[in-house]
Amino acid sequence: MLERLAHFIQDHFIRGRRLNSTRLVAQSFGMIILVGALLLTLPIATRSGESIGFFSALFTATSATCVTGLIVVDTWLTWSPFGQAVILLLIQLGGLGFMTVITLISLVAHRHIGLSERLIMVSTLNLNDLDGVVRVVRRALMGTAFLELLGTVLLSIRMIPRFGLIRGLWHALFHSVSAFCNAGFDLQGGDTGAFSSLADFHADPLVLLTTAGLIVMGGLGFFVWEDVARNRRWGKLTLYSRLVLGLTAFLILFGAVFFMATEGDNPATLGEMPAGEKWLNAVFQSVTLRTAGFNVIDQGAMRDNSQVMGCILMLIGGSSGSTAGGIKTVTAWVLFMVLFTNLRGRESITFLGRTLPARRAMNAVTMFLMVLLLQMGGAMVLSLADGVPFLHAAFETASALGTVGLTTGITPTLSPLSRMLLIALMYTGRVGVLSVSIAFLIGGKSSLHIKYPEFSIMIG
Repeated sequence: MLERLAHFIQDHFIRGRRLNSTRLVAQSFGMIILVGALLLTLPIATRSGESIGFFSALFTATSATCVTGLIVVDTWLTWSPFGQAVILLLIQLGGLGFMTVITLISLVAHRHIGLSERLIMVSTLNLNDLDGVVRVVRRALMGTAFLELLGTVLLSIRMIPRFGLIRGLWHALFHSVSAFCNAGFDLQGGDTGAFSSLADFHADPLVLLTTAGLIVMGGLGFFVWEDVARNRRWGKLTLYSRLVLGLTAFLILFGAVFFMATEGDNPATLGEMPAGEKWLNAVFQSVTLRTAGFNVIDQGAMRDNSQVMGCILMLIGGSSGSTAGGIKTVTAWVLFMVLFTNLRGRESITFLGRTLPARRAMNAVTMFLMVLLLQMGGAMVLSLADGVPFLHAAFETASALGTVGLTTGITPTLSPLSRMLLIALMYTGRVGVLSVSIAFLIGGKSSLHIKYPEFSIMIG
């Protein structure tokens, strides 16, 4: 059966189409969203037994497939077990990438994976080349299964006593997959109220640290996993892996300290908590802003500077080839190096005795400007269309574009126009920005053979 399915997919979706890998990845996400929306439109998908309508189903399917977590209806209170299962499947497909799942089917069916499939795998995981890509995918799938099952076991320690065996295991599995895929969907609405996320677990280190650990592991990237598994020593890791691990640790620590400083005396967020609980929640807030979407404090009650920092962390996101979104950690580091190098009056970006190609630096600047324009432009449209404060609108668009899912509470109240804008930003954040970065990595390397005279203009 699996072999027939692998033959069908390869013949009709890969080899039978004259599509480049970037376009195929984008189209696969669109197909998953459409199918998911149609399934969620069915009456069986809701608790009421009545169709929720295509538009709300489309918003939910986009948010799940793009592992964002923004929702217009509470997941537990609205969706039936069938609807929740559809959402969970969309999260898993969106987190791993549709083409990675196709690769899994080919591996299980012992099918040969050809060049076209390998190119698609490179595109899906945002890798640099074809070297060992099948091995990376195999370990990524095995690692994903292991970590999600481990998270399910740890979370079930709290979920089963609260909800019973069957429902507790379902809650544990759902939250484990959602956390690892950096999706932010939760099933706590029936227990602690609509849109409550993990707020009721704000004093539970087991739940928060398990969830944060899954978020971090999912956001490191499959290439880093492969590098660590192969070399196992810091000195033998590639420069990229060391940058990812170092930047991830720095951003978590920096964010935790920042939120302790700004929200530690805010009675609406961390102010009323004991000291240890404050640090626990500050660390979790720092982690979840890196494209996860779970919340333990009211994002709308945070002070303005905390919301601005939240926007920055959401737009940075996780690392390349991971389940996370954003411009990625190493891209943010390259931007800093561009600034640092130019301030010192140097032309070449050097680090640890190595030079970064100018093309890579230009790619990072292009990516940043594109994301910034989309986020700020989207915030202006959102603010004008619904009359919400600009900072709240900026937080919401950063959350959508960074595929985070945190909200100041305005998403369920937005107009259809604003919701369509968020759908477009979620899709762009997961597929569009990814596709551009893929085009930079594996696109044509041809350059112009004609050189034109240089010109000079005043800057600054």
